[in-house]
Amino acid sequence: MLSLLRRRGWQLGAAVAGIVLVTGAAGIALINPRLTRYVESDAFRAELEKQTAKGLHFPQGKYAAIRRTGFLTAQTDGFRARSGRKALTTLDAHGITATFNPLGVFLRRWQLDGVHIQSGEVGIQTYEPKPEPSPSKPWYHVFLPNRVYLQRVWAEPADVTWRFRNEKGGFLGTRLLITPHGRDFEYRANGGTMKLALIPDLPLRRTHLLITKKLLTLYTLELAAGPASDGLIHAEGTAGTGEDKSVDFRVKFDQLPIREWLPANWRDYVVGMASGNVHWRGKNPKLEAASMQGLLQVKGGRVRRLPFLQKLASITGKQSIEELELNECSAELDWDGPSVEIKNIAVEDKGKFRIEGLVSVRKKALGGAIQLGIAREYLEWLPQAEEVFAKESGGYLWTTVRLSGTIKEPQQDLSPRVIEVLKESPGAFLGLIFRQVGDWLKGAFGEE
Repeated sequence: MLSLLRRRGWQLGAAVAGIVLVTGAAGIALINPRLTRYVESDAFRAELEKQTAKGLHFPQGKYAAIRRTGFLTAQTDGFRARSGRKALTTLDAHGITATFNPLGVFLRRWQLDGVHIQSGEVGIQTYEPKPEPSPSKPWYHVFLPNRVYLQRVWAEPADVTWRFRNEKGGFLGTRLLITPHGRDFEYRANGGTMKLALIPDLPLRRTHLLITKKLLTLYTLELAAGPASDGLIHAEGTAGTGEDKSVDFRVKFDQLPIREWLPANWRDYVVGMASGNVHWRGKNPKLEAASMQGLLQVKGGRVRRLPFLQKLASITGKQSIEELELNECSAELDWDGPSVEIKNIAVEDKGKFRIEGLVSVRKKALGGAIQLGIAREYLEWLPQAEEVFAKESGGYLWTTVRLSGTIKEPQQDLSPRVIEVLKESPGAFLGLIFRQVGDWLKGAFGEE
């Protein structure tokens, strides 16, 4: 008897479930056309524009016409917004497909589980939190969703841009993923190119950052040194976005071709691969308030056809000085506000010359002293060279060169001392002049 009751209970339950499913299916079939008309209506689009702009902290936004493509999916040709108040400054999205999650209504939000963007551009910034106006609401607003929640947004390709030194830069043509972090967003990107003022274009391997009302956190940034280079640049750090504006970033680089980082008028003369690191700290992002410590090493450094070296070859009568192969090239950087020191300098083409010492710049005033060692054979043109290069060590004759003047008009005390020695030997001085005139004539009329 008990088993019969149980069996009939299951049958009754199955019948009720079937009725519910059929009724639900019929209800969906009945409601579906009305739902489509509502989703594609101007009223729904206007409400979605308002809620999307609110959720992303824009004053307003504009969607293209919305098309319903499934029970919970819709498409639009684009969304555009300007003058963002927080992390986002601008947004241009094209070819948007979104999946709606109705369960988000119970959390009082319009939840979009997935938003795919065919292409777009997003501008980002650090921002200072400001109170936002709270408009009056009807009594029933407590029962309605009050914001748009984006679970996952991805775009390929996309441009993530920001302003640097009053120029537009950023990651261009990258694959971008945006995910929520409370009321803020995390950004992940890979591929594409980083374009920024003062540096060459660099292929982006990957980056991950978070911008909140108090802090910008760069978890990682990895850049290739060039399209066909094995070199790498890695950066990480933080920057305050609230009352605390302090910055703390570390950058490491390896096998960086220095040619692309030099001024255009130097690129035909210098090659080499740079490695090193920089630690940047400051109470704000301005360079004049920054403190930086860094190390630079160059391997495989070569300097060729530099006009200064050609002039030096003419003076010494040694053509081999026109080309330098740097066996050692390194220095340390110490930047503190407007003052900078380049210290522990070590540059050598073994058998030709070596430079050691320190160069300082304080409020554009140049200072410091370097030890210059030159092989004896490159001083044969200078009579009584020991009067200027008084110390002999390590195969070089050494002198101290003191720097002065400004970075625009640098001065040094070596030239006056050399001229004084030449004045005491008129024959050597005339020989130097005639050699200069001869080189000028060759340049003007050819070797013959």
